[in-house]
Amino acid sequence: MREWAYHPDSVSLAGLPPDWDLLVAQDSLIPTLYELAADGQCPARRFALHCLYIYTADAVRTDFRAHPKRKLKKLIDRAGSESDEQLRMWAANAQALINNPDLFDYADWCQGGLVRKPRRLLT
Repeated sequence: MREWAYHPDSVSLAGLPPDWDLLVAQDSLIPTLYELAADGQCPARRFALHCLYIYTADAVRTDFRAHPKRKLKKLIDRAGSESDEQLRMWAANAQALINNPDLFDYADWCQGGLVRKPRRLLT
């Protein structure tokens, strides 16, 4: 994942499985995706941030059966203290979704809407 993220043109998008963003937004890769999202020099940073949103939505919508709440909260806490505004915004939005699952909108959380048009969700 890390190798691709720094050289995304090395793999044709046509060669990737459909919905591969959903496939990689998993517990085993979330620490790597967080690091990539935190790196302002990473060419795939927006993709990694998108995967953080997917991971969050999946956790909350399954009442934390898909992903452990403690793992998500740890990432939220870490991101909340970062200097990077995009990560802090993700942390605020993730916490807002935990507090109010009705904020879930598929286009925003799973199709990249909150990455393409960044904004803080109001609770």
